[in-house]
Amino acid sequence: MKSSLNVSAVVAAIVIAGLVLLPVYSNLTGNIFVLTLFTRIVILALSAVSLNLILGYGGMPSFGHAAYLGIGGYAVGILAQEGIGSGYAQFAVALAASATFALVIGALSLRTRGVYFIMITLAFAQMAYYIASGLARYGGDDGLTIYKRSDFGSLINLNDRVHFYYLCLACLLGTVLLVWRIVNSRFGLVVQGLRSNEQRMQAIGFPAKRYKLACFVIAGTLCGLSGALLADNTDFVSPAVMYWTRSGDLMVMVILGGMGSLFGPVVGAVVYLLLEEFLSQITEYWALIMGPLLLLIVLFGRGGIMGLLGRLNRG
Repeated sequence: MKSSLNVSAVVAAIVIAGLVLLPVYSNLTGNIFVLTLFTRIVILALSAVSLNLILGYGGMPSFGHAAYLGIGGYAVGILAQEGIGSGYAQFAVALAASATFALVIGALSLRTRGVYFIMITLAFAQMAYYIASGLARYGGDDGLTIYKRSDFGSLINLNDRVHFYYLCLACLLGTVLLVWRIVNSRFGLVVQGLRSNEQRMQAIGFPAKRYKLACFVIAGTLCGLSGALLADNTDFVSPAVMYWTRSGDLMVMVILGGMGSLFGPVVGAVVYLLLEEFLSQITEYWALIMGPLLLLIVLFGRGGIMGLLGRLNRG
């Protein structure tokens, strides 16, 4: 176990170092594309980390997690459209709207479990998708163009690619640290206990629904933050960002990296999105190659990439 933890720590350190030094490489080589690509990867990794909180640690397989990406993005886009350019206001609304939506979804969906839980979260996400598609004032199906990025005054300039990248990376690392604090707290231990045996936890006096709902809301709020960042990154938001296939992508990232591992979703997001980018440059039928590759990793890498590394080290 000790050596496995060491391997995981080394991999995490290498990934963090690579992400921190990436802008230096981009400036030295003049390769702007790699910085743009990894900005997107870091943002979606944040979403995957938030999903891992409820999927990996809480045992709640939400198939509508991408809805919060859209809610956070539309909060930024709509306020910008209405002339409110303050990043503080935009991000506050994005977090509040995501938390409220998660509270409503969680209060209803957590009455069920298993496939019923999956279908209810999916249904709510699709409902949000169709509502966004019907917002004719804000682009409808065509999406909403954001002409000016969030304004944080003299604190940070989001129009600067490097500044924006480091803001996204700081949010990602801050989220990883927050999740670590949560899962190692009394609250987190109760949530993990509910995943293992909910009836036993209830029998000894823990209100299961309250703990799971709080965890669900935290995860939705964190994903709303990544949605706000994604909108500023692309200068555009559309209903497609909350479609069910995006929720599937996030779930694949978590499973690929390793459910219930702290840094697994980040590794999974990096590997998944780099594979997607690389294969799409080779052939337009990249999905036919990506599918079997992911299937092999899942079949022979139980516990994801982090779990596979741990077993190889023990062997």
